[in-house]
Amino acid sequence: MDRMAAQSRFLSKAGWSGTTVDPMTGDASTRRYARLSDGHRRAILMDCPPQDGIAADLRPFLAVGQWLGQTGWSVPAPLVVDPDNGFLLLEDLGDALVARVAVDPAIEAASYSRAIDLLAALQDRPCPVDLPLPDLPGLDAAPAYRLPPYDMATYRREWRLVFDWYLDPEDGGSTGDRDALDAALSDLVAERAARPPVLIYRDYHAENLIWLPDRSELAAVGLLDYQDALAGHPAYDLVSLLEDARRDLSPGLRDRMIRRYLDRSGRSEADVLADMAVLGLQRNLKILGLFARLSTRDGKAGYLSKMPRVWTHIETDLAHPVLRDLAPRVRALIPPPDAKRQDRIRARRRVAEAG
Repeated sequence: MDRMAAQSRFLSKAGWSGTTVDPMTGDASTRRYARLSDGHRRAILMDCPPQDGIAADLRPFLAVGQWLGQTGWSVPAPLVVDPDNGFLLLEDLGDALVARVAVDPAIEAASYSRAIDLLAALQDRPCPVDLPLPDLPGLDAAPAYRLPPYDMATYRREWRLVFDWYLDPEDGGSTGDRDALDAALSDLVAERAARPPVLIYRDYHAENLIWLPDRSELAAVGLLDYQDALAGHPAYDLVSLLEDARRDLSPGLRDRMIRRYLDRSGRSEADVLADMAVLGLQRNLKILGLFARLSTRDGKAGYLSKMPRVWTHIETDLAHPVLRDLAPRVRALIPPPDAKRQDRIRARRRVAEAG
């Protein structure tokens, strides 16, 4: 199918034909975004192309967004949806991404403070199970969306990306070494996964948050890209925000925001710091593998330059006493992403294209 033709048909049916369509910077997914304007109206077009002939499932985004919005938090309202072809028209919350405006130290402090407050409030709500869908044409008969669990199979599949995509066959360490690291990390994560879950955003970071200072309290932080939400451990989103793979936080901000989170959530400092170390290691190993995959498989080599920051986060995680026994195994098996390592990953794409 001609995707542009399908898009034109969708916009025409939605009453947005003839509008200006400005493509927006994409993310690590296959989704594409564009800002629509006609001088009087603005909206965001989400384009989720079918994969292998299968239409994208828009229900997670719609159902989770409605649940978040019911509390008064700022989420883009869905306007028109075409679930069969993977198009969704959304309210435009603007372009003041926290990642962009937080270069101003005052805005960084204010936006992160509100993001922490919102996170603590979100985690204070009972974790939903079945999430109803908004009342939109085309979704009338759709069943409620069941929030999936962040189970051990998912945790393992994610951190094993570092084995599958980041490491080379010639790297040191045997299959037994990988299995031993896998088992040890499984035990640590399983201890935490046993606690009652909360809804976790999973990509709660500065590029998915919009600063809306004219809105009051928790509504001052707009939320984007929550379709991957799961029922999981609360430390995961805290790590996502404060160990950001895409930007460095100002000195001292991480510690201040952890303190703010402890004050707002009432959780034990010792428990939160240990949980952050374990869930942070899981997430950051996953990101190393994911960034390597994006370069090798998808030709998005720009993500390689972010790897050293991710490695810094891994070192922070490994410094916690809860990972004292695991740290030597991680360092022995997984080399840091120096320039040589990045070049080797980049070369895989060239080999694949030549072959």
